[in-house]
Amino acid sequence: MHKILANTLFLGKDIFYLTECHSSNEVAMSLYRSNLSKEGTIVRCLHQLDGKGQRGNKWFTEAGLNLTFSMVFTPVFLEVYQQFVLNMAVSNGIFDALSKRESQIKVKWPNDIVHPKGKLGGILIENVVGLNGFELAIVGLGLNINQTKFSVPNALSLANLKEEVLDMEEIFQDIVFNVEKWYLKAKELRFNEIKTYYLSHLTRFEQWDWFDDGMVFLGKITDIDSNGKLKVLKQNGRVKSYELKEIRFI
Repeated sequence: MHKILANTLFLGKDIFYLTECHSSNEVAMSLYRSNLSKEGTIVRCLHQLDGKGQRGNKWFTEAGLNLTFSMVFTPVFLEVYQQFVLNMAVSNGIFDALSKRESQIKVKWPNDIVHPKGKLGGILIENVVGLNGFELAIVGLGLNINQTKFSVPNALSLANLKEEVLDMEEIFQDIVFNVEKWYLKAKELRFNEIKTYYLSHLTRFEQWDWFDDGMVFLGKITDIDSNGKLKVLKQNGRVKSYELKEIRFI
């Protein structure tokens, strides 16, 4: 364990560096349940063998070329139905860190990091809700930095876009700094500010495009509701809200 990141208040003061692990989220959860970590602890894995993604997908990464780490938060100030505020805050922080390095970075609902040329990474948040409400959130991030060849279609890295090798440590510290900044805004209950900014870099927001909810249709994203559902306006004038597995982007 190393103590670094002097430019943050609490996030990244305790960092567990692992050469290899199955899932940094699993390690972070285990550490917390064993009272070996606290809010702000980060588990960073050089080579993640069994990374998790949305919809039960796996996240495959080459050793030492990408960022794969998990952050521990205890957002007890949020109500259970406000869990998506954390998603938006984290996404905003990652966007801030990456957008100054590469234009056209966007967030794809609910929490993929994308570029018009492909997918750069994703966020997986695993929440623990107890009798007293929201207790714990393990926020995992997988981000392609210097890997240039992928077996998964539509995947790419910052190195692909910039055509150069990037400083992963600098990017890591910048992400942590900005994620903490937006998390503190959530702690101050500045939810409208968080949501407005999230929508400003949400791909397809207020743009007509094709979707599939069992039937292919032309629609545009108009909002995110209080439960984090995607609100889409269809050509017939009807607005419908969707959970994660209920709609697909074409």
